[in-house]
Amino acid sequence: INDAWAGADPALAEVAAEQGVGIVCSHTGGLPPRTDAYRARYVDVVAEVAAELVARAERMVSLGVPAEGVLIDPTHDFGKNTWHGLELLRRVGELVDTGWPVLMALSNKDFIGETLGVGLADRVDGTLAATAVAAWGGARVFRTHQVGRTKTVVEMVASIAGTRPPAAVLRALA
Repeated sequence: INDAWAGADPALAEVAAEQGVGIVCSHTGGLPPRTDAYRARYVDVVAEVAAELVARAERMVSLGVPAEGVLIDPTHDFGKNTWHGLELLRRVGELVDTGWPVLMALSNKDFIGETLGVGLADRVDGTLAATAVAAWGGARVFRTHQVGRTKTVVEMVASIAGTRPPAAVLRALA
């Protein structure tokens, strides 16, 4: 279950626990659903997001959600501005260090459009670049609109990192 609004509907956690299914814990900065972040403020956005996500993940497990089914998602653009989104991406390793698998839903986000000064139709390259950074930092799950291209990016990052062998090595074998 993707709880994209950070527990706004507490029944989602109960359903996940009762059914024994996984859940995505998200961070929205305490805003109600479909609310734009207006002058969102954090002393340290990464530390605050990480602390809230860890607390939410631990709560899910205490309710009976299987720990292996819990993902954390910093939820770019929800309760955060562009500067916050860039900082979360830059410091994704700190989210990974919490021990919970990190989901990144970066596809076509406003922070990418604002960073590059492009509209929705022109965010694919920025999305793929952000995905590469997130994958390099240790994020493990990606929600995307460009599935094939995202898979290619994640596989290439894994090969560079040494966690995936090349698909074929044909040169210099003799």
